[in-house]
Amino acid sequence: MTSKSRDWALKLYETLLDQLNDDNNAVTKELFPCGEHHLQRLRAAISSAEISTQLDDSIKVAHEQMFRAYRSSQSNLCWRRLYTDACILRSLSEFSSLENASQAYTPVVRCISRLDQAIIIAGPAGEGRLELILDTIVSMQASIRPPVDATTPSNFFRLSPLVVPSATSSTHIPALPDQPSLTSFVTKYSRTPFILRGFLNDWPARNDHPWSSIQYLRSLAGMGRLVPVEVGQDYRNDDWDQRLMLWDEFLDTLSRQEGNKHSAPVIYLAQHDLFKQFPALRDDLIIPDYVYASPPAPDGYPMYSPPANDDQLVINTWLGPGGTVSPAHTDPFFNIYAQVVGRKTVWLAPPETSPYMYAYSSASDDTSQPHHPAANNTNPALSNTSRVDVFVRLEEIDTQFPHFREHVVPHAMCATLEPGDLLFFPPGWWHAMRSEETSFSVSMWF
Repeated sequence: MTSKSRDWALKLYETLLDQLNDDNNAVTKELFPCGEHHLQRLRAAISSAEISTQLDDSIKVAHEQMFRAYRSSQSNLCWRRLYTDACILRSLSEFSSLENASQAYTPVVRCISRLDQAIIIAGPAGEGRLELILDTIVSMQASIRPPVDATTPSNFFRLSPLVVPSATSSTHIPALPDQPSLTSFVTKYSRTPFILRGFLNDWPARNDHPWSSIQYLRSLAGMGRLVPVEVGQDYRNDDWDQRLMLWDEFLDTLSRQEGNKHSAPVIYLAQHDLFKQFPALRDDLIIPDYVYASPPAPDGYPMYSPPANDDQLVINTWLGPGGTVSPAHTDPFFNIYAQVVGRKTVWLAPPETSPYMYAYSSASDDTSQPHHPAANNTNPALSNTSRVDVFVRLEEIDTQFPHFREHVVPHAMCATLEPGDLLFFPPGWWHAMRSEETSFSVSMWF
């Protein structure tokens, strides 16, 4: 690591320091609600001989306060801002202090991973902060080389479909022979689920930039990237957990898991905006025009309103091995679900079956306890996850959930999505997913 290679980091560090010390700067003003103490502590840390320890303390405090604000339904913007800037400054400080290029790989990866934490945990908050972080990551990656033993187990995911047992449904999700026009989608087809077979076959993700290629997924991210993963097959289970994991390690683990169906624990990247971290990945999609059609609220879900962001669109990715399950639950938005890699079985039931879906009760009001994803802390009246495992035999369900067979099964639908298929279903519909092999999917809420 030469002095010249650190110049850009030092200049950026000084620019951010000047900004942070300017009370009239709009970005700095966003930190004011955190309190004078925390802002001054951050400023003091930057000029302290113990900058690493003090910035680590600021990151820890901001993270704790973000969690408390979320649990109490209060704004956590200032704490997200504090967390973001503390992570950026901490990584720039550590990177700038490196001297020996031959020993730089591990600390540089640590700096990059900390910047990913700012993206994953804090948003990141602040005008232009995401772009700044992504540019900084690219510059840091350019300064290092991977270790000699950083090899990929295989070039492509091994896709070996499991036997698909019958689900607790009475009919198939209809597959339309042709793509509906926007007008017909809004007036007719947006009311009920449907599948468009092969709709994604022209996507770059299915052709020039195949998402089934581990080598491609590794190369577009670069070294040192961090992603959030779920540990365990089903988030209703007591042994389910979440953690952050290096992207390269996740891809290696995923490849090994597909070769060993009984490996444990199952690692799953679920409902994550991977495009925010890897913008080039979004270029591999062709967003369907349907997401911009503004369909009216369906009869069975009159409380519908689109996502509150500027695009009125939320896009998430799902990547995991065969056997991973998303239990039956509801979402408040229209959903277009794109199956890019692998096969996935989908179970659906309409909103009117809700009284017989045996949803989990709302979570406790004790905010000191960790959030259980099967309960709904923010709106207990809309607890949205079912206790019924819809992918087992009905005989296993009848004893514990006696009304499910009579009131849900006659209205439920099921289908297996093949690579390239697109699924649509309206808000309020119960849906469960099970990966039959390594699966990479994209959900689009609108």
